[in-house]
Amino acid sequence: MSNGLTASAIRVESPNDLSKAMNELGFDNPRPILVILGGAGKMSEADLSRLRSLFVNVLAPLVEKLGASVVDGGTDFGVMQMIGQARTQISAKFDLIGVTPLGKVALPNQPLPEEVSALEPNHSHFVFIPGSDWGDESPWLANVATVIAKGEPSVAVLVNGGEISRKDVSESHKANRTVLAVDGSGRLADTLSDALQGENTDEGAKELVASGLVQILDFKENFESLTQLVKSYLD
Repeated sequence: MSNGLTASAIRVESPNDLSKAMNELGFDNPRPILVILGGAGKMSEADLSRLRSLFVNVLAPLVEKLGASVVDGGTDFGVMQMIGQARTQISAKFDLIGVTPLGKVALPNQPLPEEVSALEPNHSHFVFIPGSDWGDESPWLANVATVIAKGEPSVAVLVNGGEISRKDVSESHKANRTVLAVDGSGRLADTLSDALQGENTDEGAKELVASGLVQILDFKENFESLTQLVKSYLD
C-alpha cells in the first residue's frame, strides 16, 4: 500500500491475518522488540525537550546495537515522534513499525476521517488496523510486537501517557510483556511508579502494578544505567 511516505505499509482486517501480513512486510525473522507507549498530543514542548535525550541517547542506540525493532502508535506526536526523530538523528536502520487505526489517518483512495492525524515520517513501516477511535489499536499493537518477535525477548517502555496508555499497559500484560514505567516522565508513568513504591492511591494503577509486570525506569539515572536496564530485558 502506498501511503505517501517512504515507508512500507499494510492493511490488516482481522487478527487472524496478522502473521501473514507481517511476513508480507518482511518480518519473517525473529528479533527482539521494544514497544514504545505513552504520551502523544497532550505532551508539552517542555516535556518533549526534557525527555528527548532518553530516545536519542538510550533507546534508539540500544535498539540499533541489538538488531531489534520498535513498535509504536505511528503518529507524529509525543513519544512516537521522539523515537522517529531519534532514529533519523543517529542514522539508525532499525525497523520502526507504527500501528494505527485506519479511521484516524488520511490514505490515498480512502474517505477522509473527521480528525486526521499525521503519520510520523521517520517510521519504516505502518500497520493500519480497523478502528475509528484512539485505543482501538491497543490490542493490535501488543499483538504485532508478539508476532514480529516470534519468541525473542520484548519489553515495553512507558513514557508519560494518559488514559489510552492505561489500555496499552493492560494489553502488554495480556501479552506477558514487562512495562518499564519511566519515573519522572509525567502522568501515567509517574502514577505507576508511585504505586509500585506504595505512594499512590489510584486503584487502577494499583491493579496494573499488581501483575508484577510493571517496573521502574528512573529517568534520573545516567544513560549507561538506563541502557543496561532496558538491555537486560532484550538481550
